[in-house]
Amino acid sequence: MIDVLVVDDDFMVARIHRGFVERIAGFRVVGTASTGAEAVAAVGRLRPDLVLLDLYLPDMFGLDVVTRIWAARHDCDVLVISAAREAEAVRRAVRYGAVNYLLKPFGFDELRTRLEQYAARRTALRAAIVADQADVDRVLSRSGSPAATATLPRGLSPETAELVERALREHEGTLSASECADRVGISRVSARRYLEHFSASGRAEVSLKYGAAGRPERRYAWLA
Repeated sequence: MIDVLVVDDDFMVARIHRGFVERIAGFRVVGTASTGAEAVAAVGRLRPDLVLLDLYLPDMFGLDVVTRIWAARHDCDVLVISAAREAEAVRRAVRYGAVNYLLKPFGFDELRTRLEQYAARRTALRAAIVADQADVDRVLSRSGSPAATATLPRGLSPETAELVERALREHEGTLSASECADRVGISRVSARRYLEHFSASGRAEVSLKYGAAGRPERRYAWLA
């Protein structure tokens, strides 16, 4: 059972998110908090495995909660749930080790998908046997750890890779390089490089869409 702490300053939203989590097999909510200080105290008292963390809290920015949790040597993961759509907020969340970033408002299925992905990665990490560098790279890829970006080809940045991955994860169906570029805010050529990297590493699949004339369009979908 994965214990979850829900942190949100709106008690109605926290109640909804708690209800979502409790509908997902293998997860249980052990508490809620409405401020950053309450969240830090609750982590110390309840020892959750995962914190669903809003960024806009009345007493501090959500990522400051993460630094305080780490400073207190608490071992838990963080999944950001926020209305913050700025790319910098996403980048900071990645740098702070967030396992995922889910934009509000979202539905039950969206949260369930991410929690099930988290549970699968958590299981893979616990079961992993590391004998050589290939095993290390494989484990980091499955875990979604920012450390896995150390294996990115030259010229690709971890921050942009995370944004491209997120665009793929959150889109139902497939994306072309042009569509991905529009979503992330980069050039089509750059988007194609990241998409091809994910395809080559086995984290995305490529399908071909044939038109009336010309080359078929390459379309990508996230697999992990």
